[in-house]
Amino acid sequence: MIELEGVPELIDPIMVAAFEGWNDAGDAASSAVAHLEQEWKGEVFAALDAEDYYDFQVNRPTVFMEDGTRKITWPTTRLSVVRITGERPRDLVLVRGIEPSMRWRSFCNELLGFAHELGVEMVVVLGALLGDTPHTRPVPVSGVTSDPDLARTMDLEESKYEGPTGIVGILQEACTHAGVPAVSLWAAVPHYVSQPPNPKATLALLNRLEDLLDLRIPLGELVEDARAWQLGVDQLAAEDSEVAEYVQSLEEARDTAELPEASGEAIAREFERYLRRREPGAGPGGPGAPGGFGRESAGPGGDRARSARPTRAEEPKEPKPQEPPEKGTEEEKPGREAAGPGTGEQETGSAPESSGEAPERRPDEDGPGEPGEEGPGRD
Repeated sequence: MIELEGVPELIDPIMVAAFEGWNDAGDAASSAVAHLEQEWKGEVFAALDAEDYYDFQVNRPTVFMEDGTRKITWPTTRLSVVRITGERPRDLVLVRGIEPSMRWRSFCNELLGFAHELGVEMVVVLGALLGDTPHTRPVPVSGVTSDPDLARTMDLEESKYEGPTGIVGILQEACTHAGVPAVSLWAAVPHYVSQPPNPKATLALLNRLEDLLDLRIPLGELVEDARAWQLGVDQLAAEDSEVAEYVQSLEEARDTAELPEASGEAIAREFERYLRRREPGAGPGGPGAPGGFGRESAGPGGDRARSARPTRAEEPKEPKPQEPPEKGTEEEKPGREAAGPGTGEQETGSAPESSGEAPERRPDEDGPGEPGEEGPGRD
């Protein structure tokens, strides 16, 4: 039994965990938990014994100086707690460490012991993997669970994966066997730019965590860091024609596969996130606002696509009526039958003579902009 001292009674606590190593491409997952600790001033209340789980030849301790005294930091996993205030206050138990080198089952049981003592209602484990995804598109984030009921109620995928796994998969299965609801959120990091950090993938994980837990996470400078990261990768890709062509092929495949994401639930999630971030007096264009870089689910048909269309006020007007036949004649002058939109008379803007009578229009003379006509620029 784990006894905790100095930890207050928690309100609807959720455990959020991430581990450096195999499950942390681009350091995206561990950076997300570190961001939560920094923004919400997390206080460490427990640390697992490094002797029990780590090979120090693989994860070596570090030496540092503090007030003239040499100290050692051992590789381990630490737990901290943060309180989210607001209309619906709740607490998060943050777990951040390194994937253990040994005794994974004991490692997971110890974490679950903390979860039991703290009354944790659900465990969310963050991970990141390398994938065939372009850096120019929103980072794909998938939510996975082994609980069929949880998959149905929270719109998650039921895990069907078979193959090698890391501590993220082991901890999720341990939670399932212990009766603790558990979810894994996975971000796909472009394999051709996998070196850390990857703030864009970190931002995508935090956005998905917001949707899952229905809370607002302060992003600080993360949005600007993600934008700068993408611009830097754009420049690197532009310098190599082969990389540029490869990125273009990934973009085409991604756009084709995810075209339906431009509507439906993806747009609803973005609107809900915008409302959570909207503060009294806040203007458009801020972090998380529609059209901003933080919109990880933007796609075809988004704000940028809409802004390119002409508004109704910009659409071509109905052409002016043609000059009526001269009085007393039974036939129109030669060439008048073909008159219509695009003639020299219309282009010069000269007004036709008016006889006070509106000429009768044939169906084939309807100009652009007629009600009910389909064409480019129509919403």
